[in-house]
Amino acid sequence: MTDGLVASAPRGEFQGSTCPHDCPSTCALEVEVLRDAQGVGRGIGTVRGAEANSYTAGVICAKVARYAERVHHPDRLLRPLLRTGPKGSGQFREIGWEEALDRVAEAFIERTARHGSETVWPYYYAGTMGLVQRDGIHRLRHVMRYSGQLNTICTALCESGWMAGVGRYGGPDPREMAEADLIVMWGGNPVATQVNVMTHVSRARKRRGAKFVVVDPYRTGTAAAADLHLAVRPGTDGALACAVMHIAFRDGFADRDYIARMSDAPADLEAHLAARGPDWASAITGLPVAEIEAFARLYCETERAYIRCGYGFSRSRNGAASLHAVTCLPTVTGKWRHKGGGAFWSNRAIYHWDKTLIEGLDARDPAIRVLDQSRIGAVLTGDRRDLGDGPPVTGLLIQNTNPVVVAPASGTVRRGFAREDLFTCVHEQFLTDTAKYADVVLPATMFVEHDDLYQSGGHSHIQLGPRIVEPPGECRSNHEVLQGLARRLGAEHRGFRMTAREIADATLRASGWPGWEEIAAGRWLDAQPDFASAHFETGFGHQDGRFRFAPDWAAIGADHARMPRLPDHMASIDAADGEHPFRMVTAPARQFLNTTFTETPGARKREVRPTALLHPRDAERLGVTEGGRVRLGNAQGEVVVTAKLAEGQQEGVVIVESIWPNADFEGGIGINLLVSDDPGPPKGGAVFHDTAVWVRPAVAETEGLERLAAE
Repeated sequence: MTDGLVASAPRGEFQGSTCPHDCPSTCALEVEVLRDAQGVGRGIGTVRGAEANSYTAGVICAKVARYAERVHHPDRLLRPLLRTGPKGSGQFREIGWEEALDRVAEAFIERTARHGSETVWPYYYAGTMGLVQRDGIHRLRHVMRYSGQLNTICTALCESGWMAGVGRYGGPDPREMAEADLIVMWGGNPVATQVNVMTHVSRARKRRGAKFVVVDPYRTGTAAAADLHLAVRPGTDGALACAVMHIAFRDGFADRDYIARMSDAPADLEAHLAARGPDWASAITGLPVAEIEAFARLYCETERAYIRCGYGFSRSRNGAASLHAVTCLPTVTGKWRHKGGGAFWSNRAIYHWDKTLIEGLDARDPAIRVLDQSRIGAVLTGDRRDLGDGPPVTGLLIQNTNPVVVAPASGTVRRGFAREDLFTCVHEQFLTDTAKYADVVLPATMFVEHDDLYQSGGHSHIQLGPRIVEPPGECRSNHEVLQGLARRLGAEHRGFRMTAREIADATLRASGWPGWEEIAAGRWLDAQPDFASAHFETGFGHQDGRFRFAPDWAAIGADHARMPRLPDHMASIDAADGEHPFRMVTAPARQFLNTTFTETPGARKREVRPTALLHPRDAERLGVTEGGRVRLGNAQGEVVVTAKLAEGQQEGVVIVESIWPNADFEGGIGINLLVSDDPGPPKGGAVFHDTAVWVRPAVAETEGLERLAAE
């Protein structure tokens, strides 16, 4: 892995960086730089967490600790490729950068002349969370008047639910978890997905004897470490939250003075909840009444009770309503008033970025259509509900994402990418499933090989990611690719004439922060607001400063008519029935991050294979044994995986931890084949954890799979 390289000095000298991946932790890193005989940084060795950062606190996940596996991977893309075989075949030949960029620009120019500029769709997401390298694609989009993108695949439902009640993104300092007496992890698995949460949980348990409760449909690594695991049925979190509020009013734990001062409709809420007690919630959630009562009493009696809202339980058709219901809990009980109390989802608004330069907002035309990224399959197969009166999408530029595997309804997605009239350019680090459908593939840098600027959602630090090693082969950064295309397309904007570091520096200063060099001198900048603001003592984010028990859903999204007026269980999920008796959740695998790290040997060895977690009694009824093959299906298709028996979930719940590449499944297509691309109300959002399926023993080795692969 490090042939020809030597340590930069005696082993143990590190340079500061920031983890770029799609995780709220945004860890502050120290990366060992390996140099060649001339002293040039050519690779990396050990990666560790920065102990001096008060949130990272020296702890990072195993995935990133093994990052040298990615940087030095033998399958890494190093030169531009031109497709020579059928789409999806992975057959390419190497070409030069000039030819590659010329081909992409010519294809976009030709298609624009034929169909208009909206026929080109720059498609991206969070393969890097750096603001310059991730979001710069918008600058090209806006200048060239290409189709816009509605970002729904990750946070849209969380955003709707949080904003409905709270009204602005922010909340109690995440480090306050260490000062809480009760921490409730609701719908998240930080052992796998944001490990630093567990650092602060551990501190609270050790120093204060704090209790740790996890609400999750199955026994994750986080749930296994909890004092209490509430294994709700998928999609029923709102019912549990309502029952806890019912008990708070019933037993005198409601902070009536607080809700009178700080909320909009306390009397309406109390009357509404009168019929939503633990018996009602038990029938919906599957939790015993005694367990609901015990959790409610623990929560209500603990002043310093901190709810950390995860993303998982929002990825359902009722996800926005469920998250809103959970945020009502600290309002009814007045927990926001206390240090170590309240609720937290994301700090994204505290940075008040001016992204005009990064995104080319000064060139944006609001009349240009915006396409839903979660419905890329429908878009590419010509669904007029998505395209409107505009042209078909005939040109794609893809950075930082792998939609052939990641997007819902992946069978439809794959059909769309297979269109012969669709020209696709993918800028990637590996030959992903999406890259295999590209006409031109461009090799991309990794985070240690370019400059970038980072914010965190999960804590409060502005951080930098300087270029500390040279890119291998002919890899280029996202910004460099956009510059090259802009020159060929005639896209004029000052951002295309600046370096990534210059853009980051200018953005920092325009946003009211010190510049790059000043922040670099201190490694990071803590932007956490003061206690009064973070705990909403100065008011929630609505104009009158009051929390909304009765949200204005119409102000949040067009699909608002289905939303409940007050917090409730919104019975809009893909419910189990006689034909599809199981509810499936496609939770993240611990060693992967979306489809990142699925190529690294360490991660693959630990994950082994795609697996379905089944309750033992379900397995017995089905005639399935540990390690046996099972077939999962619904109207969208069928997938075969290996069964693993797991008691930490209710009967009728099946968990398939993902996201594995398509080739790791017997039929050559992954679990998102079964996931609908229905948009969750009120403003869209992918519903990855809201799927009803049947489960059967896979008795025939290839039954139906050749047909499915051909489709």
